[in-house]
Amino acid sequence: MKTSYLLIATLLIVTLAAGCGYSRPAAVATPTITTLAPANTPAGGAAFALTVNGTQFASNSVVYWNGSPRATTFGSATQLTGQITAADIATAGMGAVTVFTPGSGYGGSTTSNSVNFTIN
Repeated sequence: MKTSYLLIATLLIVTLAAGCGYSRPAAVATPTITTLAPANTPAGGAAFALTVNGTQFASNSVVYWNGSPRATTFGSATQLTGQITAADIATAGMGAVTVFTPGSGYGGSTTSNSVNFTIN
């Protein structure tokens, strides 16, 4: 008799646990930058919109310039636009562009490859 009660209790616990509906959030896909437009700009120029082309962009992805976030507009999963300031391009050199996608819950955050932007 004790075995029957134990079996019924075990089946009840397994059934309740299986039906709770919990699922772990999917991992965030890692974005990849393929091209930038424009590809370069003269030093000392005005602020401009940088088009970032690639893959796996999400609506909450953010364009980063040298490790700092920039105002970003989501166009599609393959295109973002980041606002580059005049201060960003004040002197000749390179700017490192990345795309950061924040995660939610257990999904984690991801950062794309880095692409250099030339400031002539």
